[in-house]
Amino acid sequence: MSFPPYRNHLQSSDDLVTSYEATRAGFVALALEKNRRSTPYVAEARALQEAASRAKTPADLLTIKGIEAGLLTAAGLSDKALVHLQPEDKAEAINGLIKNFLEPAGEKFVEELVFRFLLTRGDALGGSMRNIGGVLAQRKLTRAIISTLVIAGISYRWQHSKTKQWVDMTDDDSEIELSLRGLSWENKGEPRTLMYNLTVPLVKNNVDMCVFNLNPDDLQDQDKGYTSAASYIALGELKGGIDPAGADEHWKTARAALDRIREAFSKAQHSPHIFFIGAAIEKKMAVEIWDQLEKGLLTNAANLNDPNQIASVSRWLCTL
Repeated sequence: MSFPPYRNHLQSSDDLVTSYEATRAGFVALALEKNRRSTPYVAEARALQEAASRAKTPADLLTIKGIEAGLLTAAGLSDKALVHLQPEDKAEAINGLIKNFLEPAGEKFVEELVFRFLLTRGDALGGSMRNIGGVLAQRKLTRAIISTLVIAGISYRWQHSKTKQWVDMTDDDSEIELSLRGLSWENKGEPRTLMYNLTVPLVKNNVDMCVFNLNPDDLQDQDKGYTSAASYIALGELKGGIDPAGADEHWKTARAALDRIREAFSKAQHSPHIFFIGAAIEKKMAVEIWDQLEKGLLTNAANLNDPNQIASVSRWLCTL
């Protein structure tokens, strides 16, 4: 009987439980990321304040060129909303801002303008932060996988999340995890491609991570790409939320997703490796995950906050 891969870094369910120190560090990481993402908004607010300070009265703001977008944001309109508005709608929104909020503020109308601008930008920031745990988790795991490939002397290519272009590795790979959606390499001469956040046709749902026995070009092939069960080597769920209060809910969501994956591939008579990686893992949840590992329902699992566990899982993924 072959040695199960999870035994390389797990001896019991206790090893999966997230420590208090890891939870605290996770919340700090979220706070730092929120500050990083808010920096452009603060700079925009300062630019708006400087330009608007030239106005003697709120009505004078209409004569200052180059601040219309800032006025619309202060009026409470998001970038998405602006796409659907006509010029007259925008003018009405700005006039409403001036009449209802800036004029009543008196001499403090510029401060009022900036405060309202930041309120709208803050709402946008809050929306982008809702899945920040997942984003940070993907970055951390990606960096571990890239490190595993580099120290093994294995070349890789990576897909840019926005351009969808595949790029060859370079000597300087710093921060590519910030804009990476896929990785491709070879294991013993065989192509391997990892894709994040992919809607798998067989499952009819999004799957956090998929590893294929194909190169990126072949993934688009109608006969052997995303639609072929045999193309999949491993599928996994990655849950980066660090709040212990949401741990059970994250696991329930992941467990249901993993069950759908197993069922769909079972019908297709194929059994890819199934794995789970989580940041917030409580005791009861850890026991359930360990039970699935022991029963073979899960091939591998790890706590995202444990560097040794993530290094072990990364080596496993790179050698599949």
